[in-house]
Amino acid sequence: MKKFISIFFFLFISLIFCSKKNATESLPNKEIEAPGIVDQNATYETKALYLNLKKMMGKGIMFGHQDDTAYGIDWAYTPLRSDVKEVCGSYPAVYGWDIGDIGNPANLDGVGFDLMKLLIKQAYKRGGINTVSMHIDNPVSGGDAWNVTGAVDQILPGGAKYAEYKKLLDLVADFFTSLKGDNGELIPVIFRPYHEHTGSWFWWGQNNCSKEEFIALWQFTVTYLRDEKNVHNLLYAYSPNGYISNAKYLERYPGDDFVDVFGLDTYNLRNNDQKTEFVRQLNRVVLLAQQRNKIPALTEVGLNKIPINNWWTEFLLKPIKSDSSSKKIVYLLVWRNWTREHHFAPFPGHASVPDFLKFYQDPYTIFEDDLQDMYSY
Repeated sequence: MKKFISIFFFLFISLIFCSKKNATESLPNKEIEAPGIVDQNATYETKALYLNLKKMMGKGIMFGHQDDTAYGIDWAYTPLRSDVKEVCGSYPAVYGWDIGDIGNPANLDGVGFDLMKLLIKQAYKRGGINTVSMHIDNPVSGGDAWNVTGAVDQILPGGAKYAEYKKLLDLVADFFTSLKGDNGELIPVIFRPYHEHTGSWFWWGQNNCSKEEFIALWQFTVTYLRDEKNVHNLLYAYSPNGYISNAKYLERYPGDDFVDVFGLDTYNLRNNDQKTEFVRQLNRVVLLAQQRNKIPALTEVGLNKIPINNWWTEFLLKPIKSDSSSKKIVYLLVWRNWTREHHFAPFPGHASVPDFLKFYQDPYTIFEDDLQDMYSY
């Protein structure tokens, strides 16, 4: 009898253990819903990031910096260095990277792709958020992204360069699917292709392709990566540039099924009139994002060399906090610190450091040390 009871008890405990184990193993893609996300088959961590970004609207703004841990002023490729961290004690919450020149050992800014993968993984492991832009070479002329030879019509299905361009997107897919955390999970990325398309300085820009061609290019890229290459760790960011009307913002919008983040790229914020218009534009982006259940972000912003010593608090943070709508921008990203003549974040000794410390200490700004777990929900 005792033997029978012992066997029964062992089977009962084993059944409970197996049930818990199976439930745990099945959690990652099946137990979380993310209404409105472009990729319904996105990984658990990617869906969690999407939902957590939405929850942050109106609760604070995350600070981001392009190439933050890759190089800075008077240094390059030094492990764990960061101009931002050396100024305020914390890494940024958001890291910008670029995959222009993919297929080569290093990107267009000289950052090796293997190093970039390592830095993306390190940022993710610390809890930071990675966003990737794509200054990709002109696929027709072979020139850089700023070469405006007509190209979009030739890389769409049926075009002369379609097969070639798909091979390039295969490299993009391989890059994103190679980004993995310590447990083998794919690292989520906010992907921002074909940015600043309302200008005409890139081959995908306003005067270099038709509205229909741009929309087709965006939809083809998303569909190819998601459905054919099975890339399921991306959120897709749409980012026109400058101060534009609602109609202009949406003129080349590829549709709600192809965009997760409503972004805006804007520079040269240096006087009171521009501050006023900056707030209006933030309000427009937030309103449009809310109408379509998207995430509003300031995907690029900054002032080269930061010549205004109180720029961080008076020209950036104060306008963002000035009303309930503009406050809902979830993150901002300033461009890279390349040289003493081209930098957008402070570094030790810069005249704007005291003001940046006030910006950092403000309860509304969020740096990496302030982040909640963005990859669970």
